[in-house]
Amino acid sequence: MAAPALPLPLAVAAALLALAAAWLWDYAVARHLLRPRAVASVLRAQGVRGPPYRYLRGSNGDVRRMKAEADGAALDARDHDYLPRVVPHFLAWKYKYGAPFLYWFGPQPRICLFDYESVRQVLWNKSGHFTKTDTHPTILAMLGKGLVLVEGTDWVRHRRVANPAFAMDKLKMMTTTMVSCAERLIRECEELAATNKSGEVEVEFSRHFQELTAEVISRTAFGSSYKEGKEVFRTQKQLLALAMATLLNLQLPGFKYLPTKNNRLKWMLEKKMRTTLMAIIQPRLASKGSGFGDDLLGLMLEACFMTEQGEKRDELALTMDEIIDECKTFFFAGHETTSHLLTWAVFLLSLHPEWQERLREEVLRECGKANPTADMLSKLKEMTMVLLETLRLYGPVLTMLRKPISDIRLGSLSIPKGTGIMIPIPILHRDKEVWGENANEFDPLRFENGITNAAKTPQALLSFSIGPRSCIGQNFAMLEAKSVMAMILQKFSFTLSPKYVHAPTDLITLQPKFGLPIVLRPLDV
Repeated sequence: MAAPALPLPLAVAAALLALAAAWLWDYAVARHLLRPRAVASVLRAQGVRGPPYRYLRGSNGDVRRMKAEADGAALDARDHDYLPRVVPHFLAWKYKYGAPFLYWFGPQPRICLFDYESVRQVLWNKSGHFTKTDTHPTILAMLGKGLVLVEGTDWVRHRRVANPAFAMDKLKMMTTTMVSCAERLIRECEELAATNKSGEVEVEFSRHFQELTAEVISRTAFGSSYKEGKEVFRTQKQLLALAMATLLNLQLPGFKYLPTKNNRLKWMLEKKMRTTLMAIIQPRLASKGSGFGDDLLGLMLEACFMTEQGEKRDELALTMDEIIDECKTFFFAGHETTSHLLTWAVFLLSLHPEWQERLREEVLRECGKANPTADMLSKLKEMTMVLLETLRLYGPVLTMLRKPISDIRLGSLSIPKGTGIMIPIPILHRDKEVWGENANEFDPLRFENGITNAAKTPQALLSFSIGPRSCIGQNFAMLEAKSVMAMILQKFSFTLSPKYVHAPTDLITLQPKFGLPIVLRPLDV
């Protein structure tokens, strides 16, 4: 005899309870308890060990503690081995467990690689086996899901739209704008020096370079001024501060949707940034009859507008939301990386007056005292060497992350699907087997014969990444850095201020914690 059917409300309640129990089992047990154990077991069997997994928290508490302990240490200005300050956890785990090692970002397993051959296999892979890892919600709000974060066919679409904006002929035309922006900084420094009887002036270059590169990307890529774009930069800085404060916090499912204090702040900043970006975009939309322009923003709007008109442009189509995300990406990446490249280049040349003089002689030989042109800048070989060595020692980007979309073989290792692959750039850039015994020293001559021949491993410089997803803006960044450095060297000699404290710090990018105070001396005094 069949059992009596449950009343409908009870049946629905029972079904919902069963679904909740299944979800809880999957989330609380399968994903965050059983899977970490299984991944650790697979890798342990291959000789890969690491710190123990702590439920939901992973290794985050250890990272927070070690970085806090290291943060109080200041280095000698000539000590370029800042790794114990910036990545103390990687050094500690490498020493204790060997390389590679497994650690945990919350419940997510990550394997840290230290050999160039494995890194090359990951970054040069063209079959789509490796994708970017999941991005922290606040970093995603700051950076947008643009070229840096999109994957697969979406990345192909975005890259094809952006490529023409960074063609060499376009970059040469941008040099005039770069020089014009730098002229204002030079004039400001000259005026400050003129008010001082000694003719010297102390300038905090880290802040000035951020403002300068922000104006350059605003004008060259978006046709706006720094004044118009400064709200974007200010908002991104606020989001960056929020991200750094919450990066290692426990991330519970659905938590990002709750109206907590931090979430409300993030939502407010996201809305503010979108409103600001639309204010930059709107005038272009209003002038569509005469074209959108041939800069990056114009190219993106052209792709969006052609799609809206119903024409078949699928491979180049962008939506307005995608354009907003790309604006976030290029506003941040377009000034953040170059400003820190300039900052650390000035720092290193302050420590090495012999190289500062060599570069000055080269600039005066190729450019004279006139404003540099793109053709002049292309002849600055020693300048290029110094900038590449700066990127090796003090590259703005500290790590790269990927994950395999399926179980995969990487060298001698079998790596389970979804395991994060961490590439610690500054550690690899100090590998003495690759870069030589002087890997911790400033030696631009290692790049005398180009990047390929600078180390025992070809393409060992990872600052702009390598492979199909290398940075689209690397030529832009190098041209801008050369323009600014050439103009400074034409006008000033410089040394480190006694106030400078050498404390490189990780704020998504590598920055001097207390800025870069520099003493400038006009050459014509």
